[in-house]
Formats: sequence, C-alpha cells, structure tokens
Amino acid sequence: MPGRFLVLEGVDGAGKSSQVERLRHWLPRSGLMPAGARLLVTREPGGTPLGEQLYPILLSRRLTVHSRAELLLFAADRAQHVEAVIRPALNAGHWVVSDRFSGSTVAYQGYGRGCDLDLVHTLEQVATGGLTPDLTLWLDLPPQQARARKSPQGQDRFEGAGLDFAQRVAHGFRQLARERGWRRIPAGEACAAVEAAIQAATRSAFAA
Repeated sequence: MPGRFLVLEGVDGAGKSSQVERLRHWLPRSGLMPAGARLLVTREPGGTPLGEQLYPILLSRRLTVHSRAELLLFAADRAQHVEAVIRPALNAGHWVVSDRFSGSTVAYQGYGRGCDLDLVHTLEQVATGGLTPDLTLWLDLPPQQARARKSPQGQDRFEGAGLDFAQRVAHGFRQLARERGWRRIPAGEACAAVEAAIQAATRSAFAA
C-alpha cells in the first residue's frame, strides 16, 4: 500500500510548526498508519541538503531577490524535495508530513508577490511531477493575529513584507482552500483545540 502525504499550510504565525510537532508524536500511535509504516516529518524550504542551502537565501532580508527568481528558487527546492525525499518515502509505504508544500508558493509568490498565476501553476506541475497531498490542513488565522504572534525582531523577508502583503497571501490561501478542498482548521483557538481539530480531520480523511 502506498504511503500517505499530509501538508500543513497557512500564513506565518498560524502555528504550523507547533502542530507539525504534535502530529509527529500523535500519528504513529493514532492507529491510522499500517504496520511497518514510518512517519517522515519534513518542511519547505529546507527538507533536503539543497534546500538547507537555499533556505537562508530565500528568507534573508539582506538580499534583493526578484519575485520571478524567488519563484524559480522555490520550484527548484520543491523538485529536489519531491524526488529525493517525499516520493521515495511514499513509494516505500511510509507517511510524510510536510510543513508547507506547493500551495504556499501559489499563495506567497502568486497572490502575494503578483507572479503570473498561469506560470506559477505550470511550475507547480513541473516541480511536483504531479504529486499532490492526500490531505492538506489549512490553519486559518487572520494576518493581524498572526503578526501579533511574531516578534518584530528577527523577521525574515516574508514576515517583514508588511500587512498588505500578508493579506494578499491570506486571500490566496482562502482561494486555494475552496478550489482544492483543503480542510480548514480555525487557528485562533487554544493550541489544544487546534490539535484536536487536526486530529479529527486526519481521522476523517484516513480512518478505514
């Protein structure tokens, strides 16, 4: 049986990284994974050695990166991530949880930066090789609340791009959730409530 691919998406500050860690501990004992399946937790950018090299370039505020160049760098990171990490794990019957996937590029570079959406979608198909998540959990949090959770110090290039940018990105995520059937998780609740909602959505998607 092929493995399963879960993705968490949302604006910076929505709590994805915290919930990914909770999934890391819950999924292997949830009863959903078949015997012998292992759980791989990864992220974008940065899920491969190449991604680790690209990560500081993509997030640095000290570099000026054209939006189209930024789009291509994310596509390169994703292509390597899919072929070197995600697809081999799925083919071996393992489960993969990723903090961000191609939806983030559509939201950030397409809606946020204003890159041509046809180009973004074409690159998405090229970079993923047609791979799509079995379940995408969208942590929905208004940008104002998300920004309040983040310290102004040490902001990366995306966090420091301003509220208008964040609102465009949030709009992109809303559009994608409707178009692609993502599971919406209200992320403004207490952490335990968000965790419970994620577990319920995951059980609903994968329980036999």
